[in-house]
Amino acid sequence: MKEPHSHILPTRFFRQFLDVLTDELGNEALVSILEKASLPADFIDPQAVSLYNTATAAETYARIQQAMRFYYGRGARGTLIRIGRLLWPRLLETASLSEKAQAQIIRTLPPAMRMKPALELLARFMREHSESVTIHTLDLDLLLVDRAGAATTAQQEVTPICYVTIGLVQEALFWASGREHDVEEHACRAAGARQCELKVTVSTK
Repeated sequence: MKEPHSHILPTRFFRQFLDVLTDELGNEALVSILEKASLPADFIDPQAVSLYNTATAAETYARIQQAMRFYYGRGARGTLIRIGRLLWPRLLETASLSEKAQAQIIRTLPPAMRMKPALELLARFMREHSESVTIHTLDLDLLLVDRAGAATTAQQEVTPICYVTIGLVQEALFWASGREHDVEEHACRAAGARQCELKVTVSTK
């Protein structure tokens, strides 16, 4: 049986996540959240972050979100989804020239044809290797498969926890189509699945 993919995350993605998180919560509040979870403040120190590789970026990404789930309790889901939605425009702003060209091409397509290419662009931002995050068609619906599952690194939970990814998918689709879409994570590595799977219900109305 093939082993699950390693937990990895592009370092530039992690840096943008951290910037959005700090802008939204404030540095003092973020440090307080980390301290309450017995995590060191140097997790988010720019000098330390500059030395991260894809594995340490994934680990820190997961531990920060774990600290936020501990701090906010039931409110963590909404907070992390909001962070994901705010992260999407930041990723577009800091994209490479080829990624910006891809985004421009997407916006020239008819709205109904933009959604899968938008998720393909999101997958490109999220992945270090071409097979680690992929997009699939399920009849009319779409499926994002995250085999790296960075947010689930060293995490064990009863229910799915990839809230930031949910927010990213929601905002990428809104950017592409101008409409909100239902996004549900129905498989998560933190809950024992081999990969994280987020299903997008594409409304025909």
